[in-house]
Amino acid sequence: MLRTSRVLHPITSLGPGRRLGIWVQGCTLACKGCMSRDTWDAGAGTPLSVDHLLELWREAVRAGVDGLTVSGGEPLEQAAALTEFLASVPLEGRDVLLYTGHELGELDDEQRAVLGHVDAVITGRYVAGEQPGLIWRGSANQRLVPLTPLGEERYRPFVDLASRAQVQVRVDDGLLWLVGVPPAGVLPKVEKRLRDNGIVFEEAAWRP
Repeated sequence: MLRTSRVLHPITSLGPGRRLGIWVQGCTLACKGCMSRDTWDAGAGTPLSVDHLLELWREAVRAGVDGLTVSGGEPLEQAAALTEFLASVPLEGRDVLLYTGHELGELDDEQRAVLGHVDAVITGRYVAGEQPGLIWRGSANQRLVPLTPLGEERYRPFVDLASRAQVQVRVDDGLLWLVGVPPAGVLPKVEKRLRDNGIVFEEAAWRP
């Protein structure tokens, strides 16, 4: 079982093309300023079996996705379950991008095993106030590292690519999701703009 926060597709703001996004539940890193505090509690979320996740992947493939992005939470806190899932995914030329708050030198053997099934990884804790100016990264310390020949082909052009922040807005099951890496200060402005138009959040994942 992999405990997840949400599974969404198509995602267009966390990796190239149209993607299936899996947000893993649970994170002990608790970076200050994290926009996804709802993913911290390891006891929350929904446990999904590998078979269920594979069916979601097959549905996404039929819908035309180009790859898989795994974020969180901290995916490597469920390393064994994540390895089991990724080892079973029929990619057929599609790539896997993984986000982790850890640096590569911090990983143990079980966590490194996950990377054996990943084409590119974005590493490093989120540091509030360090605007990266680089695509798909939340702060300047984070690195995009291709790990496989496919990763080199698809991600090497983006390693040092300056880009404006990409944010995708979705509404699912009555919840509003902002997917991507918004610039500092944008989330409170979004909340105020919506409030001015009569839309009030009962709670927001970026607030303590």
